[in-house]
Amino acid sequence: MYSIEEIKELLAAFDASKATELEIRLGEDSSIRIRQKAAGTVCEKMAETAEPSVGVLSTVPVPSAEPEKEAEGKPIESPMVGVFYSSPSPDSEPYVTAGSRVNKGDVLCLIEAMKLMNEVTAEKSGTITEVCVENGQIVEYGQPLFMIK
Repeated sequence: MYSIEEIKELLAAFDASKATELEIRLGEDSSIRIRQKAAGTVCEKMAETAEPSVGVLSTVPVPSAEPEKEAEGKPIESPMVGVFYSSPSPDSEPYVTAGSRVNKGDVLCLIEAMKLMNEVTAEKSGTITEVCVENGQIVEYGQPLFMIK
């Protein structure tokens, strides 16, 4: 177990680094994952250290092979920090996919926060043009989840 001082030192070092994510595994069943936004596109690669219980993240800039396409539609952003789930259960179909037609109030996904499942619903009717995150991915407040037109 880490002391409060060790955790504070680790967070200070993380904050001063160019890393965008830090995960500390405290055992088989528990871990702490911290993400911070980074400017530009990065490719994240998890590299294990000599001690298997601690993961270190390195970031490498990824040059764009083609110009970025303009996002089509308006983003639907995450209302909270949590884990994104595209379907109500692992063996169910996703609530929506790219091309799905939705009505105001339709459930688009679930975000798990503090062991509670929170529904994210459509604020307006339209067509989902893009799903911006993957199932099981940790999302941040304000992060685009979908694009709707």
